[in-house]
Amino acid sequence: MNPILPEQTRFLHRMAPTPLSEVRVDASGPGIWCKLEFLNPSGSTKDRIARHILEKAWRRGDIGPGSTVVEASSGSTSIAFALACAQMGLKFVAFIPDAATSERELIIRAYGGEVHRVEGGMSEVLQAAHDAAEEHGWFPGRQFSNPDNTEAHRLYTGPEILSQIPGGAVDAVVSGVGTGGTLRGLHDAFSGAGCQVQAFTAIPRQGEMFGSNIECCSLKFSSDVPGVVEGISEIYSGWQIDALTEIEVSDDECLELTRKLWSLGFPVGPSSGLNLAAALQAAAVIGEDKAIVTVFPDRMERYFSHKVFEDFRESPSP
Repeated sequence: MNPILPEQTRFLHRMAPTPLSEVRVDASGPGIWCKLEFLNPSGSTKDRIARHILEKAWRRGDIGPGSTVVEASSGSTSIAFALACAQMGLKFVAFIPDAATSERELIIRAYGGEVHRVEGGMSEVLQAAHDAAEEHGWFPGRQFSNPDNTEAHRLYTGPEILSQIPGGAVDAVVSGVGTGGTLRGLHDAFSGAGCQVQAFTAIPRQGEMFGSNIECCSLKFSSDVPGVVEGISEIYSGWQIDALTEIEVSDDECLELTRKLWSLGFPVGPSSGLNLAAALQAAAVIGEDKAIVTVFPDRMERYFSHKVFEDFRESPSP
């Protein structure tokens, strides 16, 4: 087993807790507790799983200085792995859908990662990453099946929220599902702490606004969405709990809420609009006085060429 070198230890779980903010879109409406995960080092909640997966692999001796890590991701997870690998002295290779935004590729490359675009859907991307790992002996992150994904949120994100939320209890957790690690991990953390917590899956009614952002939507999506495959996550499909409610949100509402969040000073991507919209629906179901938690997963700058910025690109400044 490779020991953790002294110069590496400063990178192990040194991320500061992200804030938990009560967000009210309407002054008379319910407040939703939103975990500001876009403030993580690489700009998304995927820093949680990238760090945890790599740290555990390092301790097991699966990777060490100079090892190569490979992951299939439409962007945010690959960005998080690229940053973590740069800090830990590892090499990183990302396989992403051909339709992924150019901003995401540039960020991965800026951290020293190597990027391979793959034609087809996410199944083809996953297969390409798997084949490369097998051929070269690279360490695969396997975000869609790796239990360390869920564990990262159960051990770290969930307890952070419980320490931040008034009263130390959560009534409901809401999240869109890509890997399912966030929703499942948070639910496990809250229920494990004794909360009688309900889980709500946020699902965009149609997926075209999300482009190839598999982190945003992997269930009930439009057939026109490139890079998104229904049922792709073993983490989510293998999850068995008594109460799991699906909430559908229209694309227009996601866009509107994302832009509303920008106007309130939250520099987020469209998955945050999706999550907040679903959380507001959940409040209408279980009561506006309940403690409802969701996540703002990532930052806005990786979406500059995305549809969510279309009006800004086409309209001149006043």
